[in-house]
Amino acid sequence: MFKVLTKKFRNFLNEDKTHPVIAILAASIYALLYYYDKNYALSNSKSQFIYLVTIYILSPLVLFYLLNFLFKQSEKINTLRPYLLPIFNLSCFLLTVVISLYGFDIFKLFLALIIGVTIGYVLKAHLKKIIVIQCILILMVLPKLIPDFYREITYTKEWMEQPDKIELAAFKKRPNIYVIQPDGYISFSTFRDSIHNYNNNKFEVYLKSKNFIIYDEYRSNYSSTLGSNSALFGMKHHYYGNTTLGINPRHNKRNEIVESNPVLRTLKHNNYKTFLMLQVPYLLSNRPNIDFDYCNISMDDVSYLNRGFSGKTDLMKDTKQAIKNNASTSNFFFIESMLPSHITTNYNSESSVQNERNLYMERIEKANLWLKELVDFITKEDPNGLIIIAADHGGFVGFNFYREKLRKTDNPLLINSIFSSLLAIKWPNDSVPTYHKELKSSVNLFRVLFTYLSENEDYLFHLQENKSYITIREGAPTGVYEYIDKKGTTVFKRIK
Repeated sequence: MFKVLTKKFRNFLNEDKTHPVIAILAASIYALLYYYDKNYALSNSKSQFIYLVTIYILSPLVLFYLLNFLFKQSEKINTLRPYLLPIFNLSCFLLTVVISLYGFDIFKLFLALIIGVTIGYVLKAHLKKIIVIQCILILMVLPKLIPDFYREITYTKEWMEQPDKIELAAFKKRPNIYVIQPDGYISFSTFRDSIHNYNNNKFEVYLKSKNFIIYDEYRSNYSSTLGSNSALFGMKHHYYGNTTLGINPRHNKRNEIVESNPVLRTLKHNNYKTFLMLQVPYLLSNRPNIDFDYCNISMDDVSYLNRGFSGKTDLMKDTKQAIKNNASTSNFFFIESMLPSHITTNYNSESSVQNERNLYMERIEKANLWLKELVDFITKEDPNGLIIIAADHGGFVGFNFYREKLRKTDNPLLINSIFSSLLAIKWPNDSVPTYHKELKSSVNLFRVLFTYLSENEDYLFHLQENKSYITIREGAPTGVYEYIDKKGTTVFKRIK
């Protein structure tokens, strides 16, 4: 086999003719695979696959043969045709790499085109060697995608299956439900620790004046928005998914949040109209099917190369309008704000514990103003609404940057900074259920709410363990670890 491949390789190098299809595929497939390798969680839908194949492969092929045809129509231009394929190969390679890295940045694309034309003209005689290099690059990146492809093929939503018939719960109370999620907002008790050391009493007093119950022991079960929210809407632990061939298959989490899930099915079983209100299309960036009845961001406005943070909406305006326009129905609103957000994601020269803390507190003040405006509006328009302010995770204050969470730490304050989350609930007519203290982590939030609405406490028999999990890649063998046990004590136990 090796001798046969070697012979074919030598024949390829010695042939005078180079097949255009091979040259173009070698130039564009690497960039396509590179994009998938770096952005699989953002691009695993069928529609994106069709779009990307069209942009990276079909369009270059059509364009080359069109140019080749035009060159043949003129004797003067036809003399330059031997340069067409080398120039097209290098230009296609550089242009598609730029698209993978920066999107459709006009200046960078123009610069890549100029460089590609120049190098292609100079290296005309070495086209086959260039193709070989491009093929080597393809072979280097392709194995990295095998775990993603494997998880995509084998993935199921079986972990979401409920141990009882809660999805058929019949609600006896039918208030409008408003779940407001301020990204990365910690609990009030955490503000008072030595890492945060911040006085946020004014906002706490405000919430209490509006008859909110504060749940200071509440925390997230997972350390990211996607991981936390998929457990929230699944009402079960996912433990970061299939650990075979790698961990943390984030590419499925968006689908679990906005597509059909136990929470949405339970609400729709009770004829609730469901609203997904977003500030940015982060939950839509891989173009999932949206099973909410309404979303304030149209998929037509979400770019196929969107990374989730471009195209901000006026979330406050959109939410107010949706509430006013749907006063006659039973409604569920999931309202996701990017304030206050966590500290900077990656290391940079300006990131430091103190600087990131200060920036986080500035955003807390902005988040407080935004939350006050929204709460005031809801309580005026719908005095008996069930209002839940539930953050997705902590703000990671105490770390230099967000990805430091991947390194094992024994500091309980830092661990608490990852998972501590604000939970405040305004129960309709101040009718606080006797079992409301079961609200200790996000995985059980909706099970407790549905118990309250259905007045069926049997659903409490299947509460999930209030444990918090994280993925560790440094300081310990790579894996998923329990970081906080069901009693709220920090631990370090690997999940097998």
